Amino acid sequence: MTTLNILSAGAAQGLVAGLAETFRAQTGFDIKGEFGAVGTMADALRNGTRADLIILTTALAARLADEKLVVPSSISNIGEVATALAVRTGDPRVSVGNADDLRQALLMADAIFTPDTKASTAGIHVAKVLVQLGIAHEVAPRMRVFPNGATAMRHLASSDARRPIGCTQSTEIVATDGVDLSGSLPPGYELSTMYAAGVTMRAANARQAQVLINLLTSPAQRELRVGIGFVD
Repeated sequence: MTTLNILSAGAAQGLVAGLAETFRAQTGFDIKGEFGAVGTMADALRNGTRADLIILTTALAARLADEKLVVPSSISNIGEVATALAVRTGDPRVSVGNADDLRQALLMADAIFTPDTKASTAGIHVAKVLVQLGIAHEVAPRMRVFPNGATAMRHLASSDARRPIGCTQSTEIVATDGVDLSGSLPPGYELSTMYAAGVTMRAANARQAQVLINLLTSPAQRELRVGIGFVD
């Protein structure tokens, strides 16, 4: 069976998986995806990795279009995803209505699971928030940083720490067994990121890539998007 190759933010992995069967029925194609930090995925495209489709932040998709790597007219917004807190299934949920609550929750955690703090959308934001809260140095020994949010959440799920916490995109939390969405970050510290899909300039399967974009953005798939953590 022919394969559609995509480079995607980890935030969209659950949505792509949820559409794979429908996409296969419409096109006869399977989906082969690399999912990870948006900066890493963008660099992979820049460095010559063959892909038919990218799913990245809207800002990064536009930048790649400016670099003549993505077809500008193909770029379509999928929806926004909030950076949120996660706990192991069965652990008490953390309520963070303000900065003090958030600071206390992070200080009380004996392990903090996040994606790449230099290349991923959520990880970069977490690093910024820790500086804003004035606790970056204090919690540094407790940081557990992984290449992407999905990996971070799987390690949170299996952690033997006494009081671990995670912070990544809500879609990555929802899609991971063994962890629960504990809530978004409080006002002044929140982050909601718009994601978009686009056909690459070197796409071998541009028509099929457009079919997947149509599915990703279709009103008929709104319930799936919302259930996975996207906000239209």
